[in-house]
Amino acid sequence: MNALSSKTETLKTETQNHVSPNTDSRLARRFAALRVEDRAALVTYVMAGDPDPATSRDLLARLPAAGADVIELGMPFSDPMADGVAIQRAGQRALAKGQTLARTLEMVRDFRRRDDDTPVVLMGYLNPLQRCGEDRFLQAAAEAGVDGLILVDLPPEHGAALTAKARDLGLARIPLVAPTTPPGRLPALLAQGDGFVYRIAFNGVTGSRRSDIAASLGESLIELKRQSPLPVAVGFGVRDGDTAATVARIADAVVVGSALVERLAETGVEGALTLTRKLAESIQGARRG
Repeated sequence: MNALSSKTETLKTETQNHVSPNTDSRLARRFAALRVEDRAALVTYVMAGDPDPATSRDLLARLPAAGADVIELGMPFSDPMADGVAIQRAGQRALAKGQTLARTLEMVRDFRRRDDDTPVVLMGYLNPLQRCGEDRFLQAAAEAGVDGLILVDLPPEHGAALTAKARDLGLARIPLVAPTTPPGRLPALLAQGDGFVYRIAFNGVTGSRRSDIAASLGESLIELKRQSPLPVAVGFGVRDGDTAATVARIADAVVVGSALVERLAETGVEGALTLTRKLAESIQGARRG
């Protein structure tokens, strides 16, 4: 166990008695179960409607059995500022096939008819929500069975009202914390956080390649644990089992997106599920011994 892993382990006992705003949500139950198992979660990102609605529904339905603990479902948007090439192309494919916000919520409703346990988090940008109407969208998302929201371009200075409405409906507002987040701004981000904290591993867009993800996290995971009882998920740049296992030793969850989206585009649903199984096996074995 390295020094960062040791410090993270010590902080587990410091946060066990803290209570997050919704302790009976699917996200809270899933992370509580994983703490008992002493393993990190595998969070899989896929774009709703990519490469077409039928294929996307099939993949979504089969991800949990392949090892996905939490599913992030991308909401296609024409101007995704934080996404790399793979996810941009996935969004373009989905939009070209007619994927809309309403159809994305219908995908979640369909998923919930078969699976009432696996948390589903929507990830995307504020513009489509505003076009729909925030109140209307939040109500529809809650009714569909969505568990949380990651809104890339909603700063905490403008997010308090939406966060309050989401909490009233049982929707987690999951904060994004970057390497460049100023320490003085972190409390405001975490105060609006539910479900888990999404720690971006390094500066850049999704799918960027880095081999030193764990080292780049430094002491930031420790500081997040000091300031928030929420689990910390690490994403951006995790592309294979070895990297996933390394991150799983120090974080509560590992997010894999671009690699999975690329595999789906290259080899279809079966290829994406094979990669998911390999990632899950690596994460499940990361802390053994």
